[in-house]
Amino acid sequence: QFLMANKLDTAMWISRLFTVYCSALFVLPLLGLHEAASFYQRALLANALTSALRLHQRLPHFQLSRAFLAQALLEDSCHYLLYSLIFVNSYPVTMSIFPVLLFSLLHAATYTKKVLDARSSSSLPFLRNLLEKLSANQQNILKFIACNEIFLMPATVFMLFSGQGSLLQPFIYYRFLTLRYSSRRNPYCRTLFTELRIVVEHLIMKPSCPVFVRRLCLSSISFISRLAPTVA
Repeated sequence: QFLMANKLDTAMWISRLFTVYCSALFVLPLLGLHEAASFYQRALLANALTSALRLHQRLPHFQLSRAFLAQALLEDSCHYLLYSLIFVNSYPVTMSIFPVLLFSLLHAATYTKKVLDARSSSSLPFLRNLLEKLSANQQNILKFIACNEIFLMPATVFMLFSGQGSLLQPFIYYRFLTLRYSSRRNPYCRTLFTELRIVVEHLIMKPSCPVFVRRLCLSSISFISRLAPTVA
């Protein structure tokens, strides 16, 4: 009754579980490397479906207008719909599957707890214990996801020069990264950029750091800072 009363949430729960399943079989290619590539695409397509359903839940009345598009781009679900479309037809990259896997795992765990509570307050204690441990590590998981989002930017550039990526991919991914940086719901991308900058500046200001390395890092920090969008 709980599942039928919340059909859209249940559909997203099932698609997230399927995303976790496909992502796991890509990361751990138990069925062979050829099959792993197909599971990579399935995971991203399932994530795109979940993101589209979530976006529909947040903005139920679609309008073909600039105002609606601007509002949609503020939603994290829209960001990850774009993310899935960026990588779904690209060369499989293990780094790109971790944000999809971990976000799906966190959201699926949250809804699984609701399903267990609707069934019985004491049902499946072992599973409840696993879900509680996952929830306790949520902040670290979100930081790890943000770290993946950031380092995928140079990875897309490397893929371009190695012949495994398209010319448009780094530019579209840069747009995705600016959306994540400006996210209202998830500040971890901004936080990680700040923390990485502090760590790099601390290291290059040491006397043992060569001058040319210091200048290169300071120039890179200045360049990246100019590319960062303004956050209200």
